[in-house]
Amino acid sequence: MKIVKHSGDIVDFEPEKLKVSLLKSGASPVIVEDILNKIKNELYEGISTKHIYKRAFLLLKKEANSHAARYNLRAALQLLGPAGFFFEKYIARLFDAEKYTTTTNLVLQGKCVSHEIDVLVKKDNVISMIECKFHSSREAASDVKVPLYVLSRFNDLKDRNHMIFSKKDTVSKCWISTNNRFTSDAIAFAKCSGMNLLSWDYPKNNSLKTKNDNDCLYPVTCLTTLSLAEKDKLLFLDVILAKELINNSDALEKISLSSNRIKNVLKEVRELCKCV
Repeated sequence: MKIVKHSGDIVDFEPEKLKVSLLKSGASPVIVEDILNKIKNELYEGISTKHIYKRAFLLLKKEANSHAARYNLRAALQLLGPAGFFFEKYIARLFDAEKYTTTTNLVLQGKCVSHEIDVLVKKDNVISMIECKFHSSREAASDVKVPLYVLSRFNDLKDRNHMIFSKKDTVSKCWISTNNRFTSDAIAFAKCSGMNLLSWDYPKNNSLKTKNDNDCLYPVTCLTTLSLAEKDKLLFLDVILAKELINNSDALEKISLSSNRIKNVLKEVRELCKCV
């Protein structure tokens, strides 16, 4: 059976890949097999991966909102746009969870010009700058021009003193993060230049995908019990991660949710973030 990817490429349907992604949602093997069989019975030549994803999402949601929320992670990251401001805050939260001190959106003076830096992090007295590249299209990729450009900014900043966390801080490392992926040339150049990359699927065992799976760092945009408008309101209240609602249910009152809906949202959050 041939299916059509987001990019327009035509490929063979691989049920094992779908099975793996369904199991990662937290659904039991019995439920996953049932969903997989239902989707197989609905397949037709030329069906889109988008259609398959939507069907799987709805079937998971019937079983548990939290399963659908986990399965929805990649789409949820795209809701941190359109400009990527909330994606930058999300990246800072990921580093917070790894015991870094973080700050966002600072303007630093380089040797030649000033630069607005998306995220700055500090750990063990080492300060790193992080440039965030947000893509609203799932198929967009950050190519080699991105690390080339970011490296030039880093080189303009690295040998100077800055007011970041204290009066005389120096930036000694450089990261680039994207919600999508990097091309092979971008990865090769970054490795050669000593830059760190973080994307949806890179590095393999410490990517955005695996960081969420391991530490329950799901963005609030994952939640299926909230509308898009309500998710946006929470983001503007600086509620970036779903687990932040566990001890901050007042935020749900601020966006005018009823007491019954607040209970439903918190139930989904607790199931989603069982590692908390």
